[in-house]
Amino acid sequence: MSHEHATHHRAKFADHKPQQDAYDYEMQTYQKGLQYERPPLTFQASKWESLACDRMSAESKGYVYGSAGSRETDDKNKSAFKKWSIVPRRLTGHKKFPDLTTEIFGEKLQVPIAMAPVGVLRIFNPEGEVAATKAAAKEAVPYILSTAASTSIEDVAKANGEDGQRWYQLYWPNREHDDITISLLQRAKKAGYTTLFVTLDTYLLGWRPSDMDNGFNPFLRADQIGVALGFSDPVYRKQFKEQNGAEVEEKMGEAAAGWMRTIFNGFSHGWEDVKFLQEHWDGPIVLKGIQSIADARKAAEIGVQGIVVSNHGGRQQDGGNSSLGMLPHIVDAVGDKLKIFFDSGVRSGADIAKALALGADCVLVGRPYVYGLTLGGEGGVSHVLKSLIGDLELTLHIAGIPSVNKKDLNREVLVREEALFEGIKGISIH
Repeated sequence: MSHEHATHHRAKFADHKPQQDAYDYEMQTYQKGLQYERPPLTFQASKWESLACDRMSAESKGYVYGSAGSRETDDKNKSAFKKWSIVPRRLTGHKKFPDLTTEIFGEKLQVPIAMAPVGVLRIFNPEGEVAATKAAAKEAVPYILSTAASTSIEDVAKANGEDGQRWYQLYWPNREHDDITISLLQRAKKAGYTTLFVTLDTYLLGWRPSDMDNGFNPFLRADQIGVALGFSDPVYRKQFKEQNGAEVEEKMGEAAAGWMRTIFNGFSHGWEDVKFLQEHWDGPIVLKGIQSIADARKAAEIGVQGIVVSNHGGRQQDGGNSSLGMLPHIVDAVGDKLKIFFDSGVRSGADIAKALALGADCVLVGRPYVYGLTLGGEGGVSHVLKSLIGDLELTLHIAGIPSVNKKDLNREVLVREEALFEGIKGISIH
């Protein structure tokens, strides 16, 4: 990002604060409770998933709750957080709540989280991406738009608003469709998306038994869900008409299948291809799906600005390692060279705190906000975001951690739970 752009973004987002502070939200809830008023949505993060799944259709539940294979990778993601414990410090003398602000690529973030790119949101709520991105703007959380969205780049930007922080995630067409890739990047840049996330682990959909049991692939149906970015793209529309002698709207089933083949083309790009994106994107580039030290080092070597340590929430490859388990190893290898984002398995404010302590610069939240969208639309997404932020804030505050700055929130505040039970002398079992 140029110096001028960085300065512009620092100024633009410096004062972009949430409409309501998370702690105030908690206190307001208690005040309403004095009149025996109960909140419409639970604050228990562990219940969002089950409540949302009860409300979803079989197809929607299979898509978001489902994972690759036997769910082994997904299970590892979630259980990995329990292997780390936050050790609280007392009598710290702190007179303020923790400072949650940070800076990413010249943009000030009010809290070090962002909404992960999740596609096809209209299968969970008719307002889909519009509701999610409006909530993101209200809570001052960056929103990452998926290429697999059911709402266009431009309409999401409009809903996100002038002050909204928005980033764009690319499902990367193969090189024979470079013209489509350029079109998508140009549209995103023109619509105010400032950072490009490139997903590397989804050049085809993984082995997802729950989707197959339902015979459900949202990208093949004759509607806009999952394919809106293609249907609204002038280059794809022109090519489709030339090849089919009809507009996209006249042959939506064929157009949807064609767009799916374009973005999920079946084969991986090579490291050398990233140069093409660097030539056609004016801003930071983040590679999403890194799960090895070797790949992290290669990303730093080719000059991208960030990576996401992610295994797609266990949705793509079964039998893989936990994303959190790999995080500190990658941080040690390249943390001084790249911004490191993290996702996969995050379900609470304490999870966010642990990922930050292990070296992440920013944590992406995916499934939880989808459950909020299912349960309450835009308000449900806001509720989930405020709940996670409030949970993070009070977790740090009660643990005596004054900020999310790495000097305060780092591995020194963590202990491996298993290590607490190793080498204890003088204890016998009778």
